[in-house]
Amino acid sequence: MKRFSQLEKDYVNQVIDYEFNTSKNSIFGNKLEAAFSKVIGMEYSIAHVNGTATMHTALAALGVKKGDEVIVPPLTMSSTALAVLQNGSIPVFADVDEKTFNISAKSIENCITSKTKAIITVALYGLSPDYDSIKEVCKKNNLYLIEDNAECFLSYYKGKVVGSFGDFSSFSFQASKHLTCGEGGMLCTNNEDFANQGRRFSSLGYAGVSAKQGKITRNDIQDPNYSRHVSLGFNYRLSEGNAAIVLGQLERAAELVEIRIAVARIFDEVIQNQTLLVKQHIPSDCINSYWCYSFYLNTDNPEVDWYKFRDLFQKNGGDGYYAAWKLSYFEPLFLNEIQNLEGVWQKYSHGLCPVSEFLQPRMIQLKTNYWDLDEAKQQAEILSKTINEYNSIL
Repeated sequence: MKRFSQLEKDYVNQVIDYEFNTSKNSIFGNKLEAAFSKVIGMEYSIAHVNGTATMHTALAALGVKKGDEVIVPPLTMSSTALAVLQNGSIPVFADVDEKTFNISAKSIENCITSKTKAIITVALYGLSPDYDSIKEVCKKNNLYLIEDNAECFLSYYKGKVVGSFGDFSSFSFQASKHLTCGEGGMLCTNNEDFANQGRRFSSLGYAGVSAKQGKITRNDIQDPNYSRHVSLGFNYRLSEGNAAIVLGQLERAAELVEIRIAVARIFDEVIQNQTLLVKQHIPSDCINSYWCYSFYLNTDNPEVDWYKFRDLFQKNGGDGYYAAWKLSYFEPLFLNEIQNLEGVWQKYSHGLCPVSEFLQPRMIQLKTNYWDLDEAKQQAEILSKTINEYNSIL
């Protein structure tokens, strides 16, 4: 199969054919939002320019203010914490579960203060967090829940699709994601008031937009007495051309996700019955959509062994593999600037999130976007050979 089909090309050609005429400039945007809502099971979907803007919008729409605290995991792309900073709020880092690599409900509870207003979970690598435990913490402490599902699409938790648990759920259409148009995102909610606020915030604070109304008509806006901006908002809207591409991807979502899962099953056959590589644990009540295939190297010396294993894998013909992001609070931005912000009470030093600090230098991610399964099988054979050779030199 191909990453992009004729369907996406046909939709883009339709956009080009009507030359971005403003009277038609939301046809694919409206179709995409309606279709996305149906797939995720949320009433309202708002297309965005990327999956970081979505989280900024969610925080603003929920009324999270400057100086309020938002709990996030450190073991993920730092965009999650950066969205909190964009909102003028304070990211507070909670540790992850050592088996699933996802944010831990117990650690979240230990991070809650009187200033905590929300939690942003991350469905890391396509795997759902433990929503039952996390939602219980939210209910107990009157906190909002935002799902960061940038790496997750059509995953399930206890039979329910991921993206339908939070006050808001956020998705990304960046180039490596399950659905893509190069850059883009989607924000979903079941709350009409939140959706109204979110739409307005992502649309320059325009008075005429609402939960399901993303476009202002010409007759409305071309009036010398029309008051356009009723609140602060940013231009986070997704272009019509990008919406057309993602709509085509969405209509092919099942096959695009299924092939990633099939690739993961091929790697599963290699990983089982060995102890060098420890796979991300998938609970029996979860279905992982495998943005990538993740495990960690079972070693006491990751500073050396991670590179040794990579070099051997590549020498054997492997495509190479990916590292986990440096923990957000160890990034220079956080150490040199955010650490000194008023309201930051955590000390960004070793021991803040010990599980994350153990996992991060050992973690390895293999890509799952092989559109030809024979290529994935070849990579699995190389991985098996590398494991055997590596064990022989220990």
